[in-house]
Amino acid sequence: MSPHRQLALLWGGVAAAIVALSPLAARLAAGLPACPVRAWLDLPCLTCGATRAALALARLDPATALALNPLAALGWIGLVGGGLAAGILAAADRPLPRLRLRPTPHLRLALAAVLLANWTYLLLAGV
Repeated sequence: MSPHRQLALLWGGVAAAIVALSPLAARLAAGLPACPVRAWLDLPCLTCGATRAALALARLDPATALALNPLAALGWIGLVGGGLAAGILAAADRPLPRLRLRPTPHLRLALAAVLLANWTYLLLAGV
């Protein structure tokens, strides 16, 4: 078995575990500490709202998740959706798509712009 197929099966297993454990998400999240950046500076960090967005997705409420932290919500959707798709393709012995992104200056600038836009949203929304 190729390393790519092994990775796809692992990703699919993790995504399936996330889906299976989502009913327990609220109980697990209750034990997490508060955001230290928010506590010390009274400002949201880049990931503020990510836990609440994940909990909203576990309740199948993507609108709330996107309102809490758009980038984190899209990341969770990509992690779980992509993992399930990769796992299914690998288990069915189907060819896996290959994504080849080279870290060009334009890609780095776009990533920085997306992170800055998301943080600006968090600051303005008071998440």
